[in-house]
Amino acid sequence: MRLSDWLTVGARLSARARLWLGILSFILPLGLWCVVSYVPAVWHPYVSVTDPGSVDYFQPGMLVDHTTFRDEVQNAEKARKPIPHGVPSNPVYLPAPDQVLTAFYEAFTTPPPTRDGEWLHEALWHSIQIIFWGFIISSIFGVPLGILCGAYPPMARLSEPFVEFFRYLPAPAFGALAVSILGIYDGPKIAIIVIGTFFQQVLIIANTTRKLDFSLVEAAMTLGTRRLKMLTRVVIPAILPDLYRDQRILLGWAWTYLIVAELIGTTSGITWFITQQARYQHFANVYAGIAMIGIIGLGTDIVLALIARRLFPWDKAAA
Repeated sequence: MRLSDWLTVGARLSARARLWLGILSFILPLGLWCVVSYVPAVWHPYVSVTDPGSVDYFQPGMLVDHTTFRDEVQNAEKARKPIPHGVPSNPVYLPAPDQVLTAFYEAFTTPPPTRDGEWLHEALWHSIQIIFWGFIISSIFGVPLGILCGAYPPMARLSEPFVEFFRYLPAPAFGALAVSILGIYDGPKIAIIVIGTFFQQVLIIANTTRKLDFSLVEAAMTLGTRRLKMLTRVVIPAILPDLYRDQRILLGWAWTYLIVAELIGTTSGITWFITQQARYQHFANVYAGIAMIGIIGLGTDIVLALIARRLFPWDKAAA
């Protein structure tokens, strides 16, 4: 692919170019992470103590800043005592890629430290169920209302001003109310995801419906199509590819509300795993849990994109 093609608006990429650019989008940030983690000259603000020497408060594995470590080395040299030794290191909250990879493997193979703890796969499955039911309930009401608002201006005027108002209210603010009504278990978590996605869903789908090519409606009216058949035979089939694409995007929004939702009532799911690991400063496990969310989300989106190619072969955006 020539360099000039990169600057062409709307240029179509070959399948090979799309594949390699997609791979590169992951390699670049991963490479930067590796440089920061493994090259001391780039950014290693601490020293990890390997031998405390004569410094009584140093412990093996302890992180100290370079200034403190250098001062203690000088003090030990002046006193002719064993000097401490250490290696440049990053902060504990930035583990190296190999540490995260090891933690990722051990999270699936090592039993939880407490009897009531969850394995990572159990926590993930619990979170997936919350996402599924929250998004399904939101879609059952949000999709039809969005289509009606987009197709019929009176319906839009009746519904959208309130929806516009409500979408600015942060969903987590309803946490205490949801717990009072639905209890402390999964009910309020599902409710938060519904609140966080429903109102956005109505507005986005209504906007998608309004983008329908009106010539299709005019042609259907010329052929005598009226009322409900106009909606079911013309409007909905015409917007299905875009509607499907909107749902893929909105599903990603549901994942963003998951962490907040799972902190309401009893902590559970992947949020419980992440917060527990962060509490004990096991940040490699924290990164592993966060990465798992991204892997599941991206994997789901890729599968949905492949399904879209089968369902809507005429849609260029799905190709």
